[in-house]
Amino acid sequence: MKVRQSGFTLIELVMVIVLIGVLAAIAIPKFVDLSGDAKAAAVEGVAGALSSAAAINYAARKANSSNGAAVDNCQDVGTLLQAGALPADYSITSAAITADATKTDCVVIAPASAASAAFTATGIN
Repeated sequence: MKVRQSGFTLIELVMVIVLIGVLAAIAIPKFVDLSGDAKAAAVEGVAGALSSAAAINYAARKANSSNGAAVDNCQDVGTLLQAGALPADYSITSAAITADATKTDCVVIAPASAASAAFTATGIN
């Protein structure tokens, strides 16, 4: 009785290693520098939160003037967030907003990355 051995040949193993190497060479550069994209996404998220906070504040203040806070400057919107302030080292451009339903584009700037994003704020007394 003859025993037949089974397994992979050396050539097959080398080909698999070469294919894995080629895939790694293509995929790794796409994932190496994601920090810039992450910082840009973070500042976009903060801008979205600021825009939502401004809209909610406007609606609450319009319904009852004792609710919410007066907004007459882009920087006032930063205090409307649930934590009461912007995340550490973020800043908002200083632009005046005319009261009563006037929409103004403001810009939030991320720390140390110079990434920025625009958001809309609505002025109200």
